[in-house]
Amino acid sequence: MKTIIIIPARMDSQRFPNKPMAMINGKTMIERVWTQAINSHIGKVYVACCEQEVFELINGIGGQAIMTDPQLPSGTDRIHSAFTQIQEKEIDNLDSIINLQGDMPLINSKDIIKVNQPIQNGYSIGTLATDLSVDEEKNINITKVNINWREEKISGEAIDFYKNSKGILHNVFHHVGIYSFKPSTLNQFVKISPSQREIHHKLEQWRAIDSGINIGISFVENVPLSVDTKEDLIQIENIIKETNDKY
Repeated sequence: MKTIIIIPARMDSQRFPNKPMAMINGKTMIERVWTQAINSHIGKVYVACCEQEVFELINGIGGQAIMTDPQLPSGTDRIHSAFTQIQEKEIDNLDSIINLQGDMPLINSKDIIKVNQPIQNGYSIGTLATDLSVDEEKNINITKVNINWREEKISGEAIDFYKNSKGILHNVFHHVGIYSFKPSTLNQFVKISPSQREIHHKLEQWRAIDSGINIGISFVENVPLSVDTKEDLIQIENIIKETNDKY
């Protein structure tokens, strides 16, 4: 399966400015995510950025960075912009584009590989889910996904995404924000206007569902934190120190 990975990186985060360049035990966050993507060995890895310092960092460590418009409205649009700049010979007969979030420095390379399974199973978009605790179900900062399983915790389809608690745990899981797209689906998705449910829930996934684009799910265990706040950064740095920086 021919795949490329694109990591969107933007410094202008309201909750955590300059997040991609935040240092974690001596390395920047974006370098740690890039390294995990490289270690998946499933295809070329690109960083889609809009700041010169990220561009220079990635190219300086032997990676491939692509400059994109800082005014793009979302990470998906940044992924698409980078995709359109990649040379045609590199994307010929491409099966999957993986959108790997730039704030997941502890992501397991094997889980990156697993996000391709829904594409292999015939879905237009793939993503990941993991177990959801009672406390996490109540946490409005965690995105939940209701899944219609084909095979329990192996292959399923997303039927609902939300953040506010519904007090339901049956077939509801913690959504992990990594995506795989068929190239034609990515091209289609960025041309569609946000749907009413996307605007209401503030979740892009609804644009796909409301447009009849199916989203397949693969289950993964023990997915680590993403970095949304400086407190998250401290917690992740402690994990890295405790594990002798194996990430």
